[in-house]
Amino acid sequence: MAGNTQMNDSERGIFSLVHGITGMLIAVVLLLSILGTLSYFAVVTQQANAENFYEVNQDLNALKMNSSENHNKWINK
Repeated sequence: MAGNTQMNDSERGIFSLVHGITGMLIAVVLLLSILGTLSYFAVVTQQANAENFYEVNQDLNALKMNSSENHNKWINK
């Protein structure tokens, strides 16, 4: 019979590759390996950039919060 979508008893099994325990284990191992790979790359990236901190290249005491240039920028909008 063409187009028969029912599963026969001989095709069923708890250890079948796609729907059984084996398929579940393959999915779990695949997801855990993806998680491990992404965690590894996150740790390596964090270690590589842990000592590359930002450096302030300006004199912070010379900056003014209320300057006339800032006032003109807001009024002209």
